[in-house]
Amino acid sequence: MHEQLRQDAKGAILFDATVSPQVASPWFDADHWRGQGALSTQSGGRGGVAIIHTPAGECVLRHYRRGGLVARLMGDRYLWTGADRTRSFREFRLLQAMAKLALPVPQVVAAQYRRAGLYYQADLITRRIADAHTLAESLAQGGPDAELAQEVGALVARFHRAGVWHADLNAHNVLISPAGLYLVDFDRGRMRAPAPGWRMANLQRLRRSLLKLGAAAKGEAVFEQAIWMPLMDGYEETLGA
Repeated sequence: MHEQLRQDAKGAILFDATVSPQVASPWFDADHWRGQGALSTQSGGRGGVAIIHTPAGECVLRHYRRGGLVARLMGDRYLWTGADRTRSFREFRLLQAMAKLALPVPQVVAAQYRRAGLYYQADLITRRIADAHTLAESLAQGGPDAELAQEVGALVARFHRAGVWHADLNAHNVLISPAGLYLVDFDRGRMRAPAPGWRMANLQRLRRSLLKLGAAAKGEAVFEQAIWMPLMDGYEETLGA
């Protein structure tokens, strides 16, 4: 990994030169890729996610947007407190740190912020994980089974054992691919000293997500036996390994 910084009057780009040495501002503009016929899909949700075909390969372009009531006031703007504290630069560096620990995360390509007075906007580009679907999509199709649930638990434990706190651990941010399982979307995530309290709070957040998405449709007892207990077995076994 070779981190490089490119600055101009309006902002800066942080990128991994070993992935692509030619990242520039147009890379963070979905319309740029659309004009080249290199934008395959785009979602207009809070994540503002686009799939783009770049010289570095197929990537995910994510524009940072706020959620909840504050989004009505601030939209995609964040208060400027310094370049190193921007959402995009912090997630870029966290992804690099996790990659060095051999944790299964998307390869980070580049991060950008554009500043206007007291506020900034931000974007992140990561490599797309091929042929992946989310744990939420697996639920919609009748899964997961006990074996997959155990693998999800083991996945979370690997991050917790390394001291990684995921700010929004939910079924949409667990990816299942032929290459294995991944965690994605580490906005506001950080490294923390190992402690049972935050680890269990993280797991409970995942549990609430599963229940919200209908994992207990056949009854909570079935959910406990078929999904949550295997997930926790995989978690505890890997955490203590």
